[in-house]
Amino acid sequence: MTPAQYVEQKAAASGSSFYYAFLFLPAPRRAAITAFYAFCREVDDVVDDAVDLGVAATKLAWWSTEVTQAYAGRPSHPVMQALIPHTGAYGIAQHHLQSVIEGCQMDLEQTRYLDYPNLQRYCHLVAGVVGEVAAAIFGQTQAQTTTYAHTLGQALQLTNIIRDVGEDAQRGRIYLPVNELQRFDVKAHEILKRLPSERFQALMAFQAQRAHALYDEAFALLPEADHRSQKPGLMMASIYRSLLREIEAQRFPVLEQRVRLTPLRKLWLAWKVQALGRL
Repeated sequence: MTPAQYVEQKAAASGSSFYYAFLFLPAPRRAAITAFYAFCREVDDVVDDAVDLGVAATKLAWWSTEVTQAYAGRPSHPVMQALIPHTGAYGIAQHHLQSVIEGCQMDLEQTRYLDYPNLQRYCHLVAGVVGEVAAAIFGQTQAQTTTYAHTLGQALQLTNIIRDVGEDAQRGRIYLPVNELQRFDVKAHEILKRLPSERFQALMAFQAQRAHALYDEAFALLPEADHRSQKPGLMMASIYRSLLREIEAQRFPVLEQRVRLTPLRKLWLAWKVQALGRL
């Protein structure tokens, strides 16, 4: 299997909404974003699949070294072998990849966030930086598009957090800020035991409102000159915001189940943005 085949398989196997947005890109940009996304999946899987936190930390340290060596011309992992040829053309710097690793490292060291500013730091590393790199690969021409990409990344990550509350609880993690749990009188043990309540629904409605505000802010920040090039990001926004609305419509059953959109619906939403330019 070639490095290009490896990253393509990694991206497709994830079943992520991101993959549907990549389908409409020209071949060189698609190859670059697929390799970058595969890198993000690899380091994220280290944390999600962790049984022993010490082993996971060692694996992340290995990835950090691998990134350094790859940028020195010595990539050994197929993901880095696939990604390095694209780094110059699309401005993918070593610090971008190290930031993603740093964000995953936070997952090993921190299972609670006291307030939203603390959570924002995490979202910046695992989603904002990813958005910045993706925007460059998609073909941004305006500096403000970077701010748009960071804001959209925050919105996408908050949607992930809302969707995954139950699964994260099984891993002992709660990303919802502690002071907001207190505000809505939701106890940590209720989330960890996956016990739904009206108080929990009110808390989640508040989180959803924040995510919607970030989507709106991101769309307002995107310069018109880059609207066409950034269609893949807008596809992701359409898919994720539709997912968020579906979760809202079902009254936030996220402690008991993972709400999903069908692959056909994701493809339809992506195609609609590509063909009609509408979210």
